[in-house]
Amino acid sequence: MTTANTEKPAQISREELFKNIISHSKEYGFVFPSSEIYDGLSAVYDYGQLGVELKKNIREYWWKAMTQLHENIVGIDAAIFMHPTTWKASGHVDAFSDPLIDNKDSKKRYRADVLIEEHVAKIEGKIDKEVEKAAKRFGATFDEKMYRTTNPRVLEYQKKAEEINARFKSALEKNDLAEVQQIIVDCEIVCPVSGSRNWTDVRQFNLMFSTQMGSVSEEAGTIYLRPETAQGIFVNFLNVQKTGRMKIPFGIAQTGKAFRNEIVARQFIFRMREFEQMEMQYFVKPGEEMKWYEFWKQARMKWHNSLGIAQDKYRFHDHIKLAHYANAACDIEFEFPFGFKELEGIHSRTDFDLKNHEQFSGKKLQYFDPETNSSYVPYVIETSIGLDRMFLALLSNSYKSETLEDGTIRDVLNLPAFLAPVKVAVLPLVKKDGLPEKAREIMDVLKFDHLCQYDEKDSIGKRYRRQDAIGTPFCITIDHQSLEDSTVTIRHRDDMRQERVSIEKLPAIVEDKVSMKKALKTLTY
Repeated sequence: MTTANTEKPAQISREELFKNIISHSKEYGFVFPSSEIYDGLSAVYDYGQLGVELKKNIREYWWKAMTQLHENIVGIDAAIFMHPTTWKASGHVDAFSDPLIDNKDSKKRYRADVLIEEHVAKIEGKIDKEVEKAAKRFGATFDEKMYRTTNPRVLEYQKKAEEINARFKSALEKNDLAEVQQIIVDCEIVCPVSGSRNWTDVRQFNLMFSTQMGSVSEEAGTIYLRPETAQGIFVNFLNVQKTGRMKIPFGIAQTGKAFRNEIVARQFIFRMREFEQMEMQYFVKPGEEMKWYEFWKQARMKWHNSLGIAQDKYRFHDHIKLAHYANAACDIEFEFPFGFKELEGIHSRTDFDLKNHEQFSGKKLQYFDPETNSSYVPYVIETSIGLDRMFLALLSNSYKSETLEDGTIRDVLNLPAFLAPVKVAVLPLVKKDGLPEKAREIMDVLKFDHLCQYDEKDSIGKRYRRQDAIGTPFCITIDHQSLEDSTVTIRHRDDMRQERVSIEKLPAIVEDKVSMKKALKTLTY
């Protein structure tokens, strides 16, 4: 049996790793550039035959965690098109924009806020390097907390980062774009492409796509492709509450497409113009929102940790500037190959949305509380995760290129078994002697419960490699012994271990290894 080399493979740069992941995604049918035969469309992608399965499994795991494990959370599927006044009430018409800046030499456009945040992150990275060096120098006696609060160089870096953040927050709150630009100038932030500091003024760009609805252009009215799925939940708040006999606190979950005219769209599927969200709005009694905000912060992190990804790949990041609707907000950030970036947002949205929809629609959106015999507009806690970003996080974390003992390389996706696109590969050792027929019998039993692949082409080693590359957790090999004693070999993807099992027990064994139920059981709240 071939095993992985215990020697640590040569390290490659993060940029090279990310390029390998993108290449792997296309080569094995996970993600394709959209309209590729016409040279593609910027920041738009299609999910291939394996990508659509992985995406479906992630969505299903999120959906079950929300609606099956919580008796007071239900789901809806609201339309993409909504009455245009919806977006006036939500604040998107007036306030949904990004501060953008161009470099005159490279002709590249950047989000000004991201340039500043990345500059601060570099300063914080210097602090971490100082701590790492000190830890190596002092060994077991090293007190990291004391070092961070007393070392002059660390304190200097910390002060610099805090000053930039405070200045940046103040500028954003005042919508002072000239000051945002001045921060970029004062921090001597350079264009990553040209290396110059030849910047334009900072300007705001609205991110909503608009279109026309109506059969005759003269009669058509301007409507918008929704930039988020949340508003479909808010306008249906009373419909769900009354028909579902829901009592506060309760939640409404939704998954679906959203659209944003991202001027700066890059980093593969991390930032796209057409993307999918998984959102849950949790309606609570005013005054109790911070309790539930903390609850959902921990609950959502628990969901992420249930995927088996190392905890240090995640971190909370509090927002420097709160959105117009929020009184508390943070992101769950994930360490992608291009650094820590937002994966999920948790926001205390107050009663902003329901009150504004009341005002603009003229309809009451209040909850009658039988315990207090009074009506009020609930406050809302939102959890919003990008399905495409979660897809990329799993792909980035699971992709490995390993050197085996025989010197060959295997590319493998160590995806959680219950999320893997293909759960089982059924492989007859050779294409004769009745082995394909026996393999088909096994395939016909398993395919009703799991997505399986049948493969009889090439050597068994090459077939194993193909399944490793797409993340199939288990391969079932049928050989001549299978015809004699009704046993087969199960090969485990992660460690390439093989074990002999009875064909009769296969359905139960496979179900136990790939069931989503086990992961869901870890999410008791």
